[in-house]
Amino acid sequence: MPTPFSPGTLQSLHDALSADRLRADVVLAPFTTFQIGGPADWYYEALTADELRTAIETARALEIPHFLLGVGANILIGDLGFRGLVIRNRAQHVAVDAANHRLWAESGAIVWPDLIETAVEAGLSGLEHYAGIPSTVGGALWQNLHFLSPPPERARTMFIEEVLHEAELLTEENAHKTVGVNYFNFGYDQSILHERDDVVLSATFQLAPADPAWMRHTIEANLAWRSERHPPLDTEPSAGSIFQKIEGIGAGRLIDECDLLGTRVGTAEVTHRHANIIINRGGATAADVRALIQHVQDTVARQTGYHLKPEIAFIGAFAPPTATPPYKVPKPPGILTAKERAQHGKEQRDRVEKR
Repeated sequence: MPTPFSPGTLQSLHDALSADRLRADVVLAPFTTFQIGGPADWYYEALTADELRTAIETARALEIPHFLLGVGANILIGDLGFRGLVIRNRAQHVAVDAANHRLWAESGAIVWPDLIETAVEAGLSGLEHYAGIPSTVGGALWQNLHFLSPPPERARTMFIEEVLHEAELLTEENAHKTVGVNYFNFGYDQSILHERDDVVLSATFQLAPADPAWMRHTIEANLAWRSERHPPLDTEPSAGSIFQKIEGIGAGRLIDECDLLGTRVGTAEVTHRHANIIINRGGATAADVRALIQHVQDTVARQTGYHLKPEIAFIGAFAPPTATPPYKVPKPPGILTAKERAQHGKEQRDRVEKR
């Protein structure tokens, strides 16, 4: 049963939002890339930036616990769901300003493929680097979306801040304002949105004219690179990297060195494809994932002395972690681990050098 808001609070919610779109007791798992999560007491889909602003302002005014949901990546929602209002951001309008080489998008617009395809078709470059990464525009600014620069050099990491021109915000003080890129205080997986309860309503990207064929080549190369290293979300749901980056070492490398690839709790598994990613093998619960996270942390700390810190956000109410002991499964055929990819790459380079 949903949270028993007072009749007055519930009536105010219905008055402010479209009553026919305010739903009770909605399971959230289908709206996350992990395919895990219990029900929200109340659930509302904002279809425009104005609706999103109204929903956030209303929840704040009524002092209702609320959570803004985009594509549901980089989060784990508890099996017991969310006690309050979940606002799903479906504000996805996009417009091209060809004269100024700019692309405007509401914050719920999906970066790949929607936003990137719009940019490529308009002959505007700068967003194609992020093909294959599940994110809304708002989520991209939240985490300063990033990926390696184009092949073959892959010389550096490229960040979404490099093409952001400005963004329209609803600040935590309920001010409606437009800010430039410096406002966000961007870092690696970091922005001011981690520190302030500001909500991105829309963003404008400053792009550059380019050959669509070159952009599509970059997209194809990046998708191929990711497909070798990241599990496909449609068959192996995940939340992305579980643990924060450890400079100079890598969380994934530590997990691999501790022989944890293929470790499972329930149907949550450390994938052989990428040691820092846990996948849902079908029917995994948040309790399974939390138990597996704890097992990985304990093992790495015991064997290496490093403490892994989760990168994903834990949202809602959680049951106790699964108590059944972890076990290992063999690597499926046709999948390369990071070590095997590195060895394969070295062998290819050696063959080239001998020619």
